[in-house]
Formats: sequence, structure tokens, C-alpha cells
Amino acid sequence: MRPMEAGRLHVIAGPMFAGKTEELLRRVRRARLAGLRAEVIGHRLDARGGGDRLSTHTGREAEARMLEDAHELLGLLDEQQVDLVAIDEAQFFGPAIVPVIEQLLEAGILVEVAGLCITYEGGPFEPLPVLMAMAEEVVKLTAVCTVCGADAAFHIRLLEDSADPLVATAAQIGGSESYQARCRTHRGRRGAALR
Repeated sequence: MRPMEAGRLHVIAGPMFAGKTEELLRRVRRARLAGLRAEVIGHRLDARGGGDRLSTHTGREAEARMLEDAHELLGLLDEQQVDLVAIDEAQFFGPAIVPVIEQLLEAGILVEVAGLCITYEGGPFEPLPVLMAMAEEVVKLTAVCTVCGADAAFHIRLLEDSADPLVATAAQIGGSESYQARCRTHRGRRGAALR
């Protein structure tokens, strides 16, 4: 039986290629080894693993419920007893996920969230900054700069488009064919700042 105390929020944030999904899945495996009932959630826009799986950039996969709307998460409380909810690519759910996560926490559920905290243009990517402020634990990962090999806290989009970097579309989701991890020195758009 779940304790009556509130849950805890852990956030795993960083740029693309930092290993956020890998870390999220590692935490789910540990929770399951400890006997916790864990539910893995992804956003339907992220179709890298198909319709029912999360897939990392390194090829690791895990079964997941792929949802479109943040409020669909609340159905988990009605369907089954859940100890941990792991949400990948939280930025795709937008700010509407914040009150949903608050409800999960009030229900005593441990919530693990992974997502981009920065857009490809270098600005904050909501709702991750808000979730980071609310969290009991924040892990900020870095990738490896594709130019110099330094820690990369940023990523850039290689293809020009007029899309809003704060609103994800299926056309904007991609891997190394569309994006590169970059350090602060080399984060200029499409290599313009290469020195």
C-alpha cells in the first residue's frame, strides 16, 4: 500500500544526446528491482521506438505508454496502483503537465521526469525549468560537443526552419541527422560560431 505522504519529484534535464532517457530507464530498472510498481510514459510525438516503446539514441528500448495529452496521466491513478511514474520527453507535454505532476505527487507517487531544459536556439524549454524549481532532486546532464569534445550543455538544429522552437512537431523530432550537441564556445547556429 502506498504511504499517505506526498510523492517526490526528480528531474533529469539537459540537451539532446546527454543520456536523459538512459538515466530515466536506469532509475526505472532500479525501482522495479526494489519491488516498486513503475509506469513508463512517453509522448506520442516521439516515435523513435514505435507506438509502444521508448528508444534512446544509443538503441536501448523499453515498453512505455505513449500519450498525447498530459491529462491522460491521471488515468493511471484509476487503472492501477502505481508507485513510480517515469515521464520521458516532458517538454512535449507542455506546461499542462505541471498541475498533472502535482496531482501525482499529492497521491504519494514518485515522479521521475526527463526532458530538454533548453531549446535548440538556447532558450529555456518549458515546462522543464518550472519542474526543476519544484523538484526534490535535479540532475543536469551534458552531452559531448561534436566540434571539440568538451561538455555540451546545448544542442543546435542543423536544418533551418521557421518553426517555433518551443512547440514541438513531428517534423522537428530527430537525432544526429538534425541536431548536434555543442559546448558554449561552439553553440552558434549551424557552426557559425566555430572558432
